Amino acid sequence: MQPRLDPFAVAPAMMKPMLALENAVKTSGLEMSLIDLVKIRASQINGCAYCIHMHTRDARAAGESEERLYLLSAWRESSLYTPRERAALAWTEALTLVAEIHAPDADYQELRRHFTEEEIVKLTLLIGTINVWNRIAIGFRSQHPTDKTAKAA
Repeated sequence: MQPRLDPFAVAPAMMKPMLALENAVKTSGLEMSLIDLVKIRASQINGCAYCIHMHTRDARAAGESEERLYLLSAWRESSLYTPRERAALAWTEALTLVAEIHAPDADYQELRRHFTEEEIVKLTLLIGTINVWNRIAIGFRSQHPTDKTAKAA
């Protein structure tokens, strides 16, 4: 698969606000471990290899366990995630799949049990941001780094 274009080279003025939003999300006060899980889960749903690669590496570097990363796609069936993380992951799925499931009231009510209103806004912007990044990476066929020895034949 070949990259289509580099949006940072082609439209740097348009990418600059995206980077500012990303920085605002990272420094929002939400736990980095939660931010990583949300980014990975949305990227899994969207099928964004570039973002899955980046955010699983970030999560590992920050101390996230391999087991929690492996089980993230099946988080509902795993006891490894806290109630707060589970509420955030449900909201991530609800907003990433909004055209299909329309952000159910039950997901929002569970979210309110674990997050302040301000944190809900921050989380919602985090989810929106990673979904935009996924669309940029998928749309322009961004390529994740590869270990030459691990490439498929």
